[in-house]
Amino acid sequence: MKPLRVYADTSVYGGVLDDEFAEASHTFFDQVRGGRFILAVSAVVGDELEGAPEEVGRLFDEMRRTAVALEVSEEVLRLQRAYLDASIVGTRWETDALHVALAVVGQCRLIVSWNFKHIVNFQKIPLYNGVSQALGHGVIGIHTPQEVIVYEDEDV
Repeated sequence: MKPLRVYADTSVYGGVLDDEFAEASHTFFDQVRGGRFILAVSAVVGDELEGAPEEVGRLFDEMRRTAVALEVSEEVLRLQRAYLDASIVGTRWETDALHVALAVVGQCRLIVSWNFKHIVNFQKIPLYNGVSQALGHGVIGIHTPQEVIVYEDEDV
């Protein structure tokens, strides 16, 4: 199976220390290490992780060594602005829109997140994709790590 290019937002890194999300977050990063996913990262995630627990910072540092680095370009900012103008999220949550825009412009197939309010939300996903398509971009899968990892007991 060809590796999927995937963007993990800040919540996935922090998820390794959350009782509810730790197992799936660890498994996701293990599968990045194993080559199932090509991870894309941004300085936005790095900035949001400033002051995070040491284990989370070490994980991000490890992951970004082999990851594809995505830049906040004019195109990314245009797409973020379009999401805000469409009221998918309010300006208070503009960084969430920025994560999605980075992943879309960065040609990721997936964005993974534990942010159920502003990103992994069944009402918002078609809105993100509609705005993206209207501006000439493709659609992106938006899921939790739990939804995209392969479990050892699966018949593939």
